[in-house]
Amino acid sequence: MRIQAAVLRGETDPYQIEELDLPDPAAHQILVRIAGTGHCHTDVLPRAGAGFGTPPIVVGHEGSGVVEAVGAAVDTVAVGDHVVLSFDSCGTCGSCLAAHPAYCDTFLERNLGGPGVDGAAQLTDVDGQPVAGRWFGQSSFASHAVVDAANAVVVDKDLPLELLGPLGCGVQTGAGAVLEVLRIGPGESIVITGTGAVGLSAVMAAKVAGASTIIAVDLNTERLALAEEFGATHTIVANTGELTEQIRAIVPGGTHYGLDTTGLPAVIAAALEAVAVRGTMGLVGVQQGELAIGPLALTIGRTITGILEGDAEPRTFIPRLIELWRAGRFPFDRMIETFPLSEINTAEQRALAGEIIKPVLIPGA
Repeated sequence: MRIQAAVLRGETDPYQIEELDLPDPAAHQILVRIAGTGHCHTDVLPRAGAGFGTPPIVVGHEGSGVVEAVGAAVDTVAVGDHVVLSFDSCGTCGSCLAAHPAYCDTFLERNLGGPGVDGAAQLTDVDGQPVAGRWFGQSSFASHAVVDAANAVVVDKDLPLELLGPLGCGVQTGAGAVLEVLRIGPGESIVITGTGAVGLSAVMAAKVAGASTIIAVDLNTERLALAEEFGATHTIVANTGELTEQIRAIVPGGTHYGLDTTGLPAVIAAALEAVAVRGTMGLVGVQQGELAIGPLALTIGRTITGILEGDAEPRTFIPRLIELWRAGRFPFDRMIETFPLSEINTAEQRALAGEIIKPVLIPGA
C-alpha cells in the first residue's frame, strides 16, 4: 500500500516527507495505522555514521496506533485493536524465553540495523528503490507500519492513543530500570543523573516504589523543577561543584542506587563514588567514551549493571505503567509536546537543543 513517511536520506540531511510503498503484512505481522510516535534520542543514531541504520531509512520506534490488517497466523491481535508498539525480539532465544526480551540474542540486528533480520520485504520509494523500514521492527515515523504481532501491546480504547507511544521505549526504559532492574524498595535512596524522558520516568518510578530520597542531577533547571514535581526530593545543578561531594552532602553514607542516563563517563564515575557500600549503579544507553573508575570503586561490594529497555517485558510492563497513569501516580504525558509529522525537523532540532523533553509526531495532523 502507498503510505507517507519521514525519510532520512543522508546523515546530515533534513527529513523529507515522501510517498512510499509498504508491503502487506506477512503471516506473523500486522498493519498499524500510526496515531502518534515519539522521537527518542536513539532515532538520531543513523546520523552518527556508526553503522546503526544506514540511510535511506525511516526510523521511529515509539509508535502507537490502530490495527488495520493482520497476517494469516496472527491470533493475539485483531483488526480495530489499539496497540502500543515496542522493540523487536525473536521470542525463542534463552533471554526471550526467560522474559528478558531486551537481551534477545539478535537484539542489535533486529532493532538497530534498519532492514531487519527476517528477509521481509522493505519499503520502496516512487522510483522503486529500497528504503530501510524495520527500525526497531516498526519504522513508525510514517502513516502506517508493518510489525510483528508479538511486538504490539493491546491497550484499552478509551486511552489517549496518540500519546502512548513513548511507553514502548523511553518511558519503559527509565521506569523499568528502577522497578525491574534496581528494584528500589520503600525508604531507599537513589541518584539519577540526567532528566530527559528516561531520567524523569525513573524519578516517577522511584516515587512509585516508595524511595525516601530521590536525587536528580541535570544542567537544565527547568527539567529539575519538573523532576521535583514528579517526586525528586533533592536536585543538583550539574557543573556547580564536585558531584560526589554534593550527593554525599545529602546522603552521607551514599545512596543505595544510582542510575545514569547521560552516558558521560565523568558523570558516571562521580555518581558511582556516591553510591553506598554494596550499592548498585545502573547505566542506560551508550557511553560516550571510555569509563575509568577508581581502583577501589568496586572493592566495597558495589555493582555496575548495563540496562537495555528497562529489562522490561512490554506486554506486561506497559499495561502496568498505564494503570499507574490512570491512578495519577505516573504522569508521563506531562513530558510530551505534539507536532504534526510534517514538522519532524523542527521537533528534532528542539529536542536536541533541550527545549522540549519528548516530542510526539502525529501523522496526518
